[in-house]
Amino acid sequence: MKTNKAATLREKKIQEIKKRLLRQKEELLSEAGITLNSLPEETAFPELGDQASAEIDRNFTLRLRERERKLLKKIDKATEKIDSGAYGICEVCGLEINTKRLEARPVTTMCIECKIEEEEEEKLRER
Repeated sequence: MKTNKAATLREKKIQEIKKRLLRQKEELLSEAGITLNSLPEETAFPELGDQASAEIDRNFTLRLRERERKLLKKIDKATEKIDSGAYGICEVCGLEINTKRLEARPVTTMCIECKIEEEEEEKLRER
């Protein structure tokens, strides 16, 4: 059983993580607005090489935005869990996730042991 001091320290760290997550979300949303407003239009270039280059740039930007959209969903899920008191509990084994892991990877849903096991199983499936 955890002492009150350890539980309070953990809760304090979780609240710091929440602040970081909310700041990160704000930055992502701000950058997304800037990028989407400056997204290169689909323009017909006289040179085929220029056309291909513009298309590659546009697709790259859109892929980045998709990644950021997924991260925003993870941030929202993590902050909802913090608010409900369910944050920091591994979704696989149900044990507490170490606070050092939460600080390093705030959107994680698994303890390091379960994550390693999942990655090892993925490697086996890829063979």
